[in-house]
Amino acid sequence: MSAKEKRPIIVVRKKKIVAGGHHGGSWKVAYADFVTAMMAFFLVMWIVGMDDQTKQAIEGYFSNPVGYKKGYSSGSSPISSGSSPGVVRQAPVKLVVRNFEKRAFEEVAKRLEAKLDSAQALIGRNAKVEVLVTEQGLRIELIEGGTGETFFASASAELKSGARLALEIIAFELRGLPNALVIEGHTDAVPYRAGTATGYSNWELSSDRANAARRVLEGAGIDPRRVEAVRGLADRKLRNAQDPNDPANRRISILLPYSSDEPPPPVPATGEAERAREG
Repeated sequence: MSAKEKRPIIVVRKKKIVAGGHHGGSWKVAYADFVTAMMAFFLVMWIVGMDDQTKQAIEGYFSNPVGYKKGYSSGSSPISSGSSPGVVRQAPVKLVVRNFEKRAFEEVAKRLEAKLDSAQALIGRNAKVEVLVTEQGLRIELIEGGTGETFFASASAELKSGARLALEIIAFELRGLPNALVIEGHTDAVPYRAGTATGYSNWELSSDRANAARRVLEGAGIDPRRVEAVRGLADRKLRNAQDPNDPANRRISILLPYSSDEPPPPVPATGEAERAREG
């Protein structure tokens, strides 16, 4: 037998090790499930802590995320930042916009009240300027006090100096807001006797007073294009319905409505506004 034939045959055996039990990769799946559950938990806790309006906006987003994304060219949505809001699914977006407007109204109201209080002596001891954020928007009322000749002389549409000062202070604060203005004039129920022969009545008087206020506001910096309506309501929206002749029923109302496609509603009397909020 040759040496070549005597060479030993080497056999190489490879042992294939199959991992199993706790030494395998199944723990990774369990860990991923755990992390996902914790993320969902914290997301729920985050949403629970939000205000109702934001919750409604997020609910609308998850109800129709495709519709939302189509309406935002830069990724803007109730739960992300961006620009270029779209038209699709506008209702929740309007809720968010309304919330921002309400906060802006509240800030302006605080500044107005502080400035008007500091100028009380110059405006008039019996003068009352009421600033409220209502369901309609920001409402400001110049209310007659005392004998009823604080802002206007009796049966006159000529503004007194205190009324002009108050309106100039109001105009300064309202210039920074984009909202439209609705100006209304109100009288008490005492008939306008001086105009019996000419047909001039409380309707004309309330309209003239509202227009007088408009002119001062525009002269103090309010863009005339923002004035959406000037109304004279005579004694149809009494502040004190229990006493129609109360001088407090004589007032000028300024409403800045929330942004909406709907026309601004008439400014309600104070009692009506309170009942609307309670209801």
